[in-house]
Amino acid sequence: MIIHSTVIIIATSITSTASLKVKERERWIALVVLCVGMLMIVLDATIVNVALPSIQGDLGFSQSSLAWVVNAYLITFGGLLLLAGRLGDLVGRKSVFMVGLAVFTGASLLCGLAESQEMLVGARFLQGAGGAMTSAVILGMIVTMFPEPREQARAIGVYSFVASAGGSVGLLAGGALTQAINWHWIFFVNLPIGIATALLATRLLDRDRGLGFARGADVSGAVLVTSALMLAVYTIVKASDYGWGSAHTLGFGGAALALLIAFVVREATAANPLVPLRIFRSRNLAGANVIQALMVAGMFGMFFLGALYMQRVLGYDALEIGLAYLPVTLVIGTLSLGFSARLNMRFGTRATLIPGLSLIAVGLAIFARIPVDGSYLSDILPVMVLLGTGAGLSFPSLMTLAMSGATRSDSGLASGLVNTSLQVGGALGLAVLATLSTTRTGNLVASGHSTASAVTSGYHLAFIIGAGLAIAAIGFALTVLRPAAVVEEEERAEPAEAELAYQEAA
Repeated sequence: MIIHSTVIIIATSITSTASLKVKERERWIALVVLCVGMLMIVLDATIVNVALPSIQGDLGFSQSSLAWVVNAYLITFGGLLLLAGRLGDLVGRKSVFMVGLAVFTGASLLCGLAESQEMLVGARFLQGAGGAMTSAVILGMIVTMFPEPREQARAIGVYSFVASAGGSVGLLAGGALTQAINWHWIFFVNLPIGIATALLATRLLDRDRGLGFARGADVSGAVLVTSALMLAVYTIVKASDYGWGSAHTLGFGGAALALLIAFVVREATAANPLVPLRIFRSRNLAGANVIQALMVAGMFGMFFLGALYMQRVLGYDALEIGLAYLPVTLVIGTLSLGFSARLNMRFGTRATLIPGLSLIAVGLAIFARIPVDGSYLSDILPVMVLLGTGAGLSFPSLMTLAMSGATRSDSGLASGLVNTSLQVGGALGLAVLATLSTTRTGNLVASGHSTASAVTSGYHLAFIIGAGLAIAAIGFALTVLRPAAVVEEEERAEPAEAELAYQEAA
């Protein structure tokens, strides 16, 4: 009898262990599925840039109307991120992810089939909406799937690699597809990826219960925040056309600010706010988003203007530009996929972030000295390594900090906020840096400088400002962010009201 009982216990133990191993493996496979979905969204943001000349030639876009191929996506993507993230908390993050994936994949098919300007721009608006729904909830799902700090750090490292390095992969893929086949395939390539991701996500991702709308839906808040963000992104991306001091820019910018203020007032008084303002009580969450916006504002300028420098001054083609950025991807991958997580666990996210931001500032400062006849090995490659190292250290730390102040009930909102600061910061930085660079170039050409020299000097100014933004981010990190030990002690001393609300709803 004893032997029989022992055998049963051992068999049960073995079965339980095997079951745990299967669940553990499926959890990491689910992470890969989420990251593939994110990679598809990130790739699309840059892969189109390389194909713009071909799209313009085939569909007859003017120079000004061509910008809408990019802007249509950015406006809906940046405008809907915050709303999509909060909807994930309310109706379930998996549901929002799956719907967004379907919309993005379907819109990609329409983009690839487009034979007119109107069809392509309309499909890009729809694609941006699907991209916002898909990407807004991914980080929230990851921190829920991996609650243990060490595993969470590793998982966020994988996500950070995809989110930060995917852009340079998009440049390479866009150049290869456009040159080898045609521009339609930069959209068609999303179809097999989207379908495979949806099938795997249906099986591997656990369906989560949202908080629901039992206390009502904040429709007014949703309309206000979506309108404010869309109008803000539109104002930013069109500022280079009208000028920062123009009536168009000031008028639309003022309207976006007024809508944002109205949204904050609404959320402060609503019984069931769409975006509970208590989430911003966390200095690490709020500070990490400000720091990320400053950092990407400088780095996005490097990716865009650096590519123009290699094309217009050094004469690189699309594929060569993609290959030139490959070291950034490799270095970010090397650091994000494990090394940064160990540094965060050993020294803390704040201590890892500051050296990363410092390397980005140094890299941009060096790029601001690049000559007209620059060499890739001596002038560009060192910058790529510095920026890749800095981003590989900074992004995982920022993602961890931005999610550390969010409870389970707010993780979708926090995830959407991270992506919003990333997109709006990048769009604003790129618009400002490109405008200032173009103005300086025009002034130098008018005063008699050669075109190559004037263009390069314009880029110098942009990279110097980018380095200054990275230094400002360091200042925020030193003064606003709090050590992990202090945050943990405060969390133990003061129970989170949002967590209690989540438990009641569940």
